[in-house]
Amino acid sequence: MHRNVNILTMAIPPASLSVKSRQVAVVGAGPAGLVAARELHREGHSVVVFERGNEVGGTWVYTPRTERDPLGLDPNRPIVHSSLYSSLRTNLPREIMGFMDFPFLSRPGETRDPRRFPGHREVLMYLKDFAREFGVEEMVRFETEVVEVRILENGKWKVKSKRISSYNYSDDIDIVNKSEVEFDDEIYDAVVVCNGHYTEPRIAEIPGFSLWPGKQMHSHNYRIPEPFRDQVVILIGSSASAVDVCRDLAAVAKEVHVASRSVADETYTKQHGYDNLWFHSMIDSAREDGTVVFRNGKVVLADVIMHCTGYKYHFPFLDTNGIVTVDDNRLGPLYKHVFPPALAPCLSFIGIPWKVVPFPLSEFQSKWVAGVLSGRITLPSQEEMMEDIKAFYLTLEASGIPKRYTHQMGESQFEYNDWLAAQCGCQGTEKWRKPMYSAASRNKRLQPETYRDEWDDHHLVLEAQEDFIKFTSISNS
Repeated sequence: MHRNVNILTMAIPPASLSVKSRQVAVVGAGPAGLVAARELHREGHSVVVFERGNEVGGTWVYTPRTERDPLGLDPNRPIVHSSLYSSLRTNLPREIMGFMDFPFLSRPGETRDPRRFPGHREVLMYLKDFAREFGVEEMVRFETEVVEVRILENGKWKVKSKRISSYNYSDDIDIVNKSEVEFDDEIYDAVVVCNGHYTEPRIAEIPGFSLWPGKQMHSHNYRIPEPFRDQVVILIGSSASAVDVCRDLAAVAKEVHVASRSVADETYTKQHGYDNLWFHSMIDSAREDGTVVFRNGKVVLADVIMHCTGYKYHFPFLDTNGIVTVDDNRLGPLYKHVFPPALAPCLSFIGIPWKVVPFPLSEFQSKWVAGVLSGRITLPSQEEMMEDIKAFYLTLEASGIPKRYTHQMGESQFEYNDWLAAQCGCQGTEKWRKPMYSAASRNKRLQPETYRDEWDDHHLVLEAQEDFIKFTSISNS
């Protein structure tokens, strides 16, 4: 068991400081919501976590169910939160994935996955271990969906939720019967939004798609390759999911073609080691006869087009009177991707940045939010925060970075995490973490087939394990 008295108290402010204890609602019990709840509780706040599902873990809770609308365009469709496919393994090594003071170590047991890049079930079990270890489960109201969050005239927040007393899944996995719905209105001092951003699909806009007669779907609704046996499948995208899913499908499909915006128009290559997997430039158009034309001039008669094109930020429950908006996937205005200046500190968002190692980043953000809410940490003025945001937007614009990439971080996440750590007065990123991230990224690029099982950063693994000793006392009994 992981237990260390020092780490449980290190974020609690000294008694000499005058701090406020607030009633805080956390929306979502995925990784961001779990660590937010822990940090808020450590800081002395009273916390309620609202979770629409019946267990913690958020997007890491695998379900074979998919949505009735395979493209995810119908706003009234029953939502399936998770986007996991059955074969998914992490694309980051477990050492850098874990929370800072609760390392993601392999644990004994037949149900555990000891691999350095484990399957999705191991990540869920780690998150459940975390929730149990820090008593977060006791703060969670399961099967309780937030339907409205709205600021009141006195500055407090109304949270309207509905509790679903039972989920009944019929044999038709698209149909969910919800029974005995109870609505509840409560008042909170602050709301922390942690509802994830892997549920509302982004769809590629291609001429002719609306008339193309084949099946279209988003990777959000992909689970297993078997339904695509002997079919010709076109994937759009170059993200982690596209890289994995195209190889998953190639084992059973007749042909798999991957279209990407990020390659030259003349691109047309067969993947080494495969007889039926090709990489193309982007699609030029789709035709009514079932063919798809690529910018490289190739024409493919396809059965399925799968959009592996990412997701949109989506907060259908949040009413800020237009203060916070989503414009071309820029959520804003947000100071340092967390606080909307006009509503700070009582509204905040955890886990918005992408192309990051999400668990530790959410942890640093959560420490900051918890400390600001207690009064231990001071934010700049509203005007100063807005000026910072405007300067950030101008920097993106000058660099030619599209608005939809506002929250993409990549390598800059480590500088960001260290900035948050400095605000909080806590330890920043360990010296091995960034080089390990870079090594994993490089290995994935050079060896996409084998990077999860072959690597050469053993010295960094040893450094990490030495670091973990101070946080862990492990019993293998």
